[in-house]
Amino acid sequence: MKQQNMTKQQSKEFMPAEELIQRYGIQTVHDLEEAIKNVFANALQTLMEKEMDLHLGYPKHSQEPKCTNNRRNGSSNKTVQTTHGPVHLKIPRDREGQFVPALLPKHKRDVSSLEDRILSMYACGMSTRDIAQQLQSIYGVTMSAEKISLLTNVLLPTIMEWRNRPLEIWYPIVFIDCMFFKVKDNHKVQKRALYLVIGITPNGMKEVLGMWLEPSEHAKGWLDILNELRNRGVERVCFFCADGLKGLDQAIHAVFPSSYFQRCIVHQVRYTLRFVSYKDRKTMAREMKSIYQADTLEMAERNLELFSHNWQDKYPYSVKSWFDNWDHLSTFFQYGKELRRLIYTNNPIESVNRQIRKLTKTKGHFPTEESVIKLAYLGIEKASKKWTARMQHWDAILDQLLLEFEDVKNFIS
Repeated sequence: MKQQNMTKQQSKEFMPAEELIQRYGIQTVHDLEEAIKNVFANALQTLMEKEMDLHLGYPKHSQEPKCTNNRRNGSSNKTVQTTHGPVHLKIPRDREGQFVPALLPKHKRDVSSLEDRILSMYACGMSTRDIAQQLQSIYGVTMSAEKISLLTNVLLPTIMEWRNRPLEIWYPIVFIDCMFFKVKDNHKVQKRALYLVIGITPNGMKEVLGMWLEPSEHAKGWLDILNELRNRGVERVCFFCADGLKGLDQAIHAVFPSSYFQRCIVHQVRYTLRFVSYKDRKTMAREMKSIYQADTLEMAERNLELFSHNWQDKYPYSVKSWFDNWDHLSTFFQYGKELRRLIYTNNPIESVNRQIRKLTKTKGHFPTEESVIKLAYLGIEKASKKWTARMQHWDAILDQLLLEFEDVKNFIS
């Protein structure tokens, strides 16, 4: 019986997002911002009422005997500034004039910091229900997870603008990766692929070019993404570096035919060792190292033949994967050591992946695709703040690029 009562209470407390959209008539970004402003104003009003309950020692309309002679004395109007514009509030008053809401002290007319605190908790990976519990613990009031989710939707217009911003004409190197998340869709939990693209600018700085959430990893998805990069202003890329993502090499050839594709060596090594017993892994890893750290392409190919001779009989599938992908694994051998170190792995994109996983690792699945996008954007934003220095040895790398790709001189101002 108690469980049934809790379920009924939760059903009233957590209003479905569809009902919120219907209630506020959300159809445009402006409608969304107005809805968020109204939700925040209602929550702030409720918080102040709860503060008054604590101040007086009894709830509003209570018929129980009072332990104080102080009483409520109406309210005063006050307009305060939020992130989304001004909202009008009614500040509760008491007869003795002692009550001052902690959330909104006298002379304070800007409460955007409270919204920032909610977003800050969300950016730390806390779920909307965790944030609701924190507000309950701190202020003694319940704000539903759906309302907090609506508040975090303040990020959506910013994300939309960021995803459609113009890009540089030339990116010497572009790194591509894919992460997978579980998202609830039509009452079923389904897998979604989050594509991430990071470029190295002509100045040697990292920049996230965009993110895309797709039903699965497929060639058409990559084609759409690369076409979008071109439509946003990218005319030339020297190197695309990625794992063995399905259909990516064909998409690159179709959209950027002058670009080279370098497959990530680290991912290749990990893939190779997946099929190897533990006792052989160290020896095999050492032999693979002699392949990708060879000084010349000829030496690398000789070491690959030796590697094949030693392991072909025992692990044929592992050896076969090197020969099947050799054209894309060996691209970097044509260039100097500084450039090789930069393009033979996907390491520059790993810091973003780690930050996103840090925010999402506690989620079994996400309620909507928008929730994935919001957390991924916050992870990208957090990781990007640390990118304050150019890539190591960038002057030498840029000099090599200008010698190898004469056409890129046209893109340097």
